Amino acid sequence: MSQTSSAWPPSPPLVAILRGLQPQRAAEVGRVLFDAGFRTLEVPLNRPGALECIATLVVMAPADACIGAGTVTEPAQVDAVAQAGGRLIVSPHCDPTVIARARALGLYAVPGVFTASEAFAALRAGANALKIFPAEAMTPAGLQALSTVLPPGTPLWPVGGITPESLALWRRHGASGFGIGGALFKPETPLAAVSEQAQAFVRAW
Repeated sequence: MSQTSSAWPPSPPLVAILRGLQPQRAAEVGRVLFDAGFRTLEVPLNRPGALECIATLVVMAPADACIGAGTVTEPAQVDAVAQAGGRLIVSPHCDPTVIARARALGLYAVPGVFTASEAFAALRAGANALKIFPAEAMTPAGLQALSTVLPPGTPLWPVGGITPESLALWRRHGASGFGIGGALFKPETPLAAVSEQAQAFVRAW
């Protein structure tokens, strides 16, 4: 399938961060997440086999899903993700060259930011949403303070330490989406546990 039909922002705006996903498990993990209601899957590039996993997920993804990569740190990696069929480019930092390359290819750019300076630089470069990272180091009150100086409606997605129980508090303070990693998936996590946690996050949203 082509992902050009992918909706933005995703619904629900919950990004499954599949760090360490192995190509041989990509299809089964993807199916469990899609069945639970997730529509945005991110495979970080700093583990072997990430591009192969992305290509597998793209082929099997529902029409309203958005598949992409995390830990994208160089423009050349954006090209590789696009060639694999990915549409989402997530970075741990704010690099205008990465954002610009993603937008030039028609991809969604979500850079990591923590300060107001980084947030405005990312928005000027064309970011579609802002990844608040590491969220463990910012309180919900801090996110609310940041949101008051940004353009209204700026999508803010805390990433790091997010649990089903913490979603409501973050949302009350301005979060409009989330990136969810270890609380949802680790390479050794049994498939049944991934399913259970995915459903818990969707219910919490």
